Amino acid sequence: MKLFNQYRGLRREIYILFFGKMVTSLGSMIWPVLTMILSQKLGLSAAEISYYFVGSSLIMLPANIIGGKIADRFNKKWIIVCCDSVSIICFLISAAIPLGTGTVLLFIFAGIFQSMENPAYEALFADLSSTRDRERAYSLDYLGGNLGLVLSPTIAGLLFKNYLWLSFLISGFSIAVSTILIAVLIKDVTPVEDNSEESEYQKNKDGAGIFTVLRENRTLLLYLLCSTLCAAAYGQYTFIMPLDMAAVHGDAGAVLFGTVSSLNCITVVIITPIITKLFVRMRDTGKMLTGRLLVFAGYAVFILLLGFIPGYYLAMLIFTWGEIFNVLSEGPYVSTRIPASHRGRINGLMSVAYTAVSGCIDLGVGQLYDRAGHGCAWALILSVMLLSAAFTVILKAYDKKAYPKLYLNKQEMNHDTIGKNRREKHLESDRSRGC
Repeated sequence: MKLFNQYRGLRREIYILFFGKMVTSLGSMIWPVLTMILSQKLGLSAAEISYYFVGSSLIMLPANIIGGKIADRFNKKWIIVCCDSVSIICFLISAAIPLGTGTVLLFIFAGIFQSMENPAYEALFADLSSTRDRERAYSLDYLGGNLGLVLSPTIAGLLFKNYLWLSFLISGFSIAVSTILIAVLIKDVTPVEDNSEESEYQKNKDGAGIFTVLRENRTLLLYLLCSTLCAAAYGQYTFIMPLDMAAVHGDAGAVLFGTVSSLNCITVVIITPIITKLFVRMRDTGKMLTGRLLVFAGYAVFILLLGFIPGYYLAMLIFTWGEIFNVLSEGPYVSTRIPASHRGRINGLMSVAYTAVSGCIDLGVGQLYDRAGHGCAWALILSVMLLSAAFTVILKAYDKKAYPKLYLNKQEMNHDTIGKNRREKHLESDRSRGC
């Protein structure tokens, strides 16, 4: 329980968002088995599946851009509620109609609105937490999502053969519960007022365009490069892994992949608080590099032990440790280095970059898998992840020069804050005496 004490002291709204994320994730039963729906239920090849993924990603690009713009202009809470409402309707209709291309298109349409709300959700977490609390806030958000996902992939695997419609129904119901919680219980979305030294780079720049902000923060472009490569390679976990399992184990592949995905979520729930606590002093860039290398190692173990079922779980453990390091570093990294006035737009732009690069990698992996076998497809994935790690090493070197105030140690930051508070008190005292 002491590990969970580190999440105390955050704003009430953060805990509501955490609980909402957990409830939504309880019903996330389609994404884990989408590859198998397309391959085993609709009979598509790996290349055809990659076209579906890339096509849906291209459709979602405008949604990310629009979502980022409206997140910086309108109430983020109501953006989330409105987008979720559309998703709920799509899932309920999908549960009521026969499985086919129409069902998949409805699911993709729901995904468009989930993409549109994502910049608002990310920006809201940053708005509601101070710079020093941000890693804990993102850690709690990540923990909530995976608490809900602990059982849903396994249940999805069990429902896959005869009761797939029920997975759509459960997903719609779960999102509805989460949406009601957010709409009713979150009252105040006013951003936290942060006057610490670390918040220096988050000051509003209301008149500046997004590309002006990026030109002034060019290190963010390097971060964007290494993070998009990482996201593209990481995303193959739900594409090529289930294809390999289905090829080796047939119908049992869906259940196996469901249990492996559940292990991913269980590991996140158990290990995230530990890593958050033990590595609190490690810089964001150090965590990023550790995450990239662990994801690479997890994939390597999976390839080497393909066909040996216990090896899947070992690979997933290593992979998940890498995922945790990546998540704990990336959200805080971006939010502490961009103006608060541009959080939605920059998160939207990053989602567009992730989607574009991931789409290209999906196409390449799908073509290689069909034409040259899974070995060549995995070689591409591992190469992309290593390239991401190499760029992260370069990022580590440049980041300290670009954002020196974020590298002050805690003692220095506390000393600066105390000095600043004393100066403010003296000024108030002078004003009260009429000086």
